[in-house]
Parts: sequence; structure tokens; C-alpha cells
Amino acid sequence: MPIAGLGPHGERAAPPALLRLSEAETADAQKHRFTAAIVLHTTQSDWAKQQIAGIVGTLGRYSAAVVEVVDCEFNAGLQVRALRRLVTAKPDAIISIPVGNTAVADAHRDVHKAGLKLILLDNAPTGLLPGTDYAAVVSADNFGLGEVGAKLLADHIPMEGKIGLFSYDIDFFATNEREIAFRRWLETNRPDVTVRQAKFADVGSARAVADDLINTNPDLNGIFVVWDEPAMQVVAALKSRSLAIPMTTIDLGNQVAIEMAAGGLIKGIGAQQPYDQGVAVATASLLSLLGRQLPPWIALPGLTVTSENVVEAYQAVWHSPAPQALLKARLQLLNR
Repeated sequence: MPIAGLGPHGERAAPPALLRLSEAETADAQKHRFTAAIVLHTTQSDWAKQQIAGIVGTLGRYSAAVVEVVDCEFNAGLQVRALRRLVTAKPDAIISIPVGNTAVADAHRDVHKAGLKLILLDNAPTGLLPGTDYAAVVSADNFGLGEVGAKLLADHIPMEGKIGLFSYDIDFFATNEREIAFRRWLETNRPDVTVRQAKFADVGSARAVADDLINTNPDLNGIFVVWDEPAMQVVAALKSRSLAIPMTTIDLGNQVAIEMAAGGLIKGIGAQQPYDQGVAVATASLLSLLGRQLPPWIALPGLTVTSENVVEAYQAVWHSPAPQALLKARLQLLNR
């Protein structure tokens, strides 16, 4: 689908197809044998594992070595300390997804000041500018993904219905964009719908937050959660109460894919392409190290996923066959 959102500074998206090494650049990269470190908010999610696979595989093809992968556990303090340590270790490039906007800004700015290349995923911390403090941001179209979540959920919501919106209680550009787009789409296309917001500070708290929202809003007709891991915590809360409230979310992780394929509570997913995003950010890193000026914001489109196309979408996103559990769930639904 076309890119709907803008970058952190209002930039229009450049397509990842622009990121290509010439034969001469390929030879130059292989000769330099660059090193890179990856600093992620988490390494435990399906999204993160695919992102790492895309980065590592791409860098390896150009004789570049990933010397460290850091799991920041969604903790700004851990990320600041990791970046300061890496600045001392001096890999040629650092690929980072900032876990916040303000708290991690100085630590990211120091990467560039130390003479290292900084390439960002999804988010640019407050005050950092492209070409000055970092080479580029490589992202999904999070605004477009939020629109997908709203469109797919709206089909399940009656007139004058009520939706629960589970948002991330951290100032984070990617999830902020999803929430803004979700609200705007409803305001434009379903102004009859009432939205009740709940915020979770981390994945582990999402189930308790869901319990609170359900207690205060027992008449919810639908739920949107800004990514898949907390969405499955909300699914668990609903099932424990035998509630069949339709849901949509972002990211085609294994659990939400199987839940949807089986005809469960997840009715639609706006899927990022984390493996392809990993390829793009790795290629951007190499080009930056070779002296190429990059577009400030490079964005990949999302995919609209329902139970009808979940198997094919899984193959496209994961670059691998769908697991047997997903195939079985889809077959059982078709045979009902």
C-alpha cells in the first residue's frame, strides 16, 4: 500500500529500492570489512528476531561483521549505558532503535560526535537532525499501519459502538503515529464510535491494564492494541472472562497470526516487514560508511492481513514457510 505517514521531521518517504550498492561500492565495502553494533529495544519479539536476521545477513554479504547485539529491555537507562560503552568500543556503525525521545537523545548524539555512523530504526530522539546527528531513519509506515488497524476493526463495530485503544505509555514516534492514525481514521470514517484509551508501560502490564479497562467499560465492542505482544496479553485477559471482543493490532508475530488464522479474537493485522527493514537499514549503514548521503527518512509500506491471506502474508513477511501450527489453524477454520 502507498506510504501514508511522514518522517520524524515531516519528511516524505524515500523507498528502500534507492538503497543499492554499485559494483565499485560493493568491492569497497568488502575491502573495508566494516563492523557494526545493533542496539534494540528488545531482542525477544518476533519483529526483533526478523529485523536482526535481515541486518546480519545483509552485512555479512558485504564482509561486514556484527560485533554486538544489545537488548535494552525497553529501558532508557540501559540504552544510554550501552551506547556510551559502544562509543568507547568504536564499531564503524551503530544501528539503534531509540527507546524514547528525550531520555536517550544525548547518548545517541554522542555516537556521531565520536565519529561513528548512526543509523536509526523507526524513531529519531528529540533534537537530533538528519545529516547532522544521524545518517537516516529507516522505518515502517506506522501511520499507514494505524489506519489499517482502524479499517479492519471498524467492520466489526456496530453503530454507536465503543472501542478500547491500548497505547504505549512512552513517548515513542512509531507507536504515537499508529495511535494518531487510528483515531483520525475513526473520526473521519466512523464518527459514531467512542474510543476509550488505556495505556501500558511495558508488555508485562498489558493484561492488568486490560482487566481495568474491561471493568470500567464492560460494553466494549472492539479493541486495538498498538503492537502484537501486548495484544496477546489482552487476548488472554478477554479469554479468561469468556469475552469474544474483536481485536486488531500491528505486527505479524507467530501468536497473533495463529490466533487470527484459527478464527480467534484477532480479526486483522497491519503487518510491518521487519526482515526487509533489516535489509534496508543494513544497506543504508554500508552506504553511509562509504560516504553516500542518504534520504533522511526511508519507509517500507505495511501489509493488510486477515484470516483469508494470513498464510501468504506470513511467507512474505518472514521469508520462510508458514509454521505447521498456522497452517493447521487456517485449515481447521476453513473446514468449520
